[in-house]
Amino acid sequence: MKKPNIAILGATGVVGREITKITDELKIDFGEIKFLSSAKSAGTKYDFQGRTYIVEEAKPESFDNVNIVLASAGASTSQKFAPEIVKRGGVLIDNSSAFRMEKDVPLVIAGVNDSDLKSHKGIIANPNCSTSQLMLVLKPLHDKAKIKRLIVSTYQAVSGAGLAAINELSENTKASLAKQEFQNKCFKKPIAFNVIPQIDVFCENGYAKEEMKVVNETKKILHLPEDLPISCTAARVPVFNGHSEAVDIEFEKSISPDEVREILKNAYGVKVIDNPENYEYPTTCDASGVNPVFAGRIRKNLAFENGISLWCVADNLRIGAALNTVRICQKVIEWHLY
Repeated sequence: MKKPNIAILGATGVVGREITKITDELKIDFGEIKFLSSAKSAGTKYDFQGRTYIVEEAKPESFDNVNIVLASAGASTSQKFAPEIVKRGGVLIDNSSAFRMEKDVPLVIAGVNDSDLKSHKGIIANPNCSTSQLMLVLKPLHDKAKIKRLIVSTYQAVSGAGLAAINELSENTKASLAKQEFQNKCFKKPIAFNVIPQIDVFCENGYAKEEMKVVNETKKILHLPEDLPISCTAARVPVFNGHSEAVDIEFEKSISPDEVREILKNAYGVKVIDNPENYEYPTTCDASGVNPVFAGRIRKNLAFENGISLWCVADNLRIGAALNTVRICQKVIEWHLY
């Protein structure tokens, strides 16, 4: 089978650039590659694998003879171009929220539910960043002891909100230290030296949309019952990169902290750092720029029967977005699903 032609849609964005970098790191075996963006960013020069490319404005005809599209350009852009991509015989691996909960669209974490890829009809969804890192930790534990109840609290870096949010944290911090006035734009509250208990808009049930993504996507990816109780609180923290999560799990079967450590030490994509007596536990500084999801602070939960509490950290631009997108691409190529 011939090598696939690839397009990166949203190539000039924070995640798009990370997708490009990881495409090179993972040595994706493609025929031709093109970089696509909005009209505003078109014309940008892009150096990749020893060649200089010109970023093109994304148009329907841009997807002619393209087999796989790696997209991180926002939900509205994905919705606009998805029919054009599929009509031309391409496979869209989409990093936006546009198709995640569509019944006929597989929502996939590479290494967790790869087999769902086989049912794709031209569109594959990449989960939300906070869900992505969580799944690599939960899947092997669920296989062992079956999740009965789940409570997650996320502490999310500003990079998850894009380049403007990264710049806002930097400028807000400088202004605060200089005791100068600052007008926040990306966030509803000042982000410097602050924690904001809101990510995305609020739903009728009082949960933020980001929190409901964790609830709904977890059930879809792990094929959990719809009535299984899951709750999430998501907060934005003044960290440039790397999401942290406090996770409380009640299992159907008894499982000890030592068993959890052993399972996660052997799990795909997970690295355990768990020796709190010597102050060894994962932080965002450990995760930034690297691939694993780090797990630590593994202990018996005092509120749940058969309960475990743990802490996990990951680079949200990599495993939470770009890395998983490219890993899915790798599997689509390996299994000839294009």
